Amino acid sequence: MYAKCGSVEDAVRVFEGMGQRRNVISWTSVITGLAMHGEGARALGMFDRMVTEGVTPNEVTFVGVLYACGHAGMVEEGRRVFKSMVEEHGIEPRQEHYGCVVDLLGRAKRLDEAHCLVESMPFRPSVVVWGSLLAACRVHGDVELGELAATRLLELDPDHDGAHVLLSNIYAKRRRWEDVKRIREAMKRRRISKERGRSWVELGGEVHEFGAGDESHPRSGEIRAKLGEIVGELRRVGYEPDAKSALIDLEEEEERREAVLGHGEKLAVALGLIEVGRRRSGGGGGGRCVRIVKNLRVCEDCHVFMKLVSGVYGVEVVLRDRSRFHHFRDGVCSCNDFW
Repeated sequence: MYAKCGSVEDAVRVFEGMGQRRNVISWTSVITGLAMHGEGARALGMFDRMVTEGVTPNEVTFVGVLYACGHAGMVEEGRRVFKSMVEEHGIEPRQEHYGCVVDLLGRAKRLDEAHCLVESMPFRPSVVVWGSLLAACRVHGDVELGELAATRLLELDPDHDGAHVLLSNIYAKRRRWEDVKRIREAMKRRRISKERGRSWVELGGEVHEFGAGDESHPRSGEIRAKLGEIVGELRRVGYEPDAKSALIDLEEEEERREAVLGHGEKLAVALGLIEVGRRRSGGGGGGRCVRIVKNLRVCEDCHVFMKLVSGVYGVEVVLRDRSRFHHFRDGVCSCNDFW
C-alpha cells in the first residue's frame, strides 16, 4: 500500500519491522515496490538478500526483479537474473518473464536483440510480449519494427486498443499524419475507443481530476493563470514546450506547443503549487510535495516540465504514470531520465 501510494521508504520500514514473519509474499512485495519507484539496485540487493536468508523466490518474485532491472537500465543484471531462474532456482520462464526481458532490452534501445528474443521463444509470443516490443518501438521511433509488432499483436487480439494507439503514436512522432488518420479511422470502424489521458492530484483530502485542455474545474481561471506564471518562470531557465509531444495533427507549431501546455498533469501541478503557496503564506503544515497520478505514460515534455518545476519552485513532485513512479527533486528525476 505504501509503495503504491508513493511512500516507498514507509514500505521498506514496515517490511524491515516484520522480522521473522517475512515470507516470499512480503519479500516479493517490497521488491516490486522498489521496482515501481525505479530503485533497481535496491530491488536487486533485496532479492540477493532474500536468497541469502533462505527464502525461495517464486515466479512472481522474478517478474518483480526483472521489472526492476528494466526500469533502471540494468541490462546485464537482468540477463543474470533471467538465466538464474532455470539454472539456480528451477523455474521455467513464462510469457511474463520473456515480456520483462523484451521490455528491458527495448528500453535500453536494443530493439534488434529484443526482436530476436521474441522470435526465439520456446512458445508462441503473447499479447504481452508483442506489446512490450511495440512500446519500445514507440519510445525509440522504430516505425518498421513497430509495424511488425503491431501486426503480430493484432493477429492475436484484433480489438486491442493499445496496439492501435501505440502504432498511431509512432506515426505521429514521425509526422506521418495520413497513417495516423488511417489508424484512427480503422479504430472508429471497429468501435475501438482510445483511453483518454487523465491526471489526479489530492489536496487537503480532496481529489481533483484533469484531462488535456480541461477547463471544467471550478477554479479553471485561477489554474490557467498559475500555469501561465509557471511557464514564464521556466522559460527563464531555458524551457520551451516540445511540439513533438503533441501527438495530434495541428498545422501551426505554436498550436502544437499550446496543446502540450494543456496536458492534465501540468494543470494538476499548477493547482498543487497554488495550494503549496497558500500553506506557506498561512503558516500551515503539509510539506512541499505535490502528488499526481496519471493513467497513461508521462510524455517527454511533461517530464522535463516537472523536473524544472521541482528546481525552480523548490518542491517535490511525485508523479505516478501508467508504469512507475517519478520523484522530481531539485531539478532531477529519480528515473535518471530512463523510463
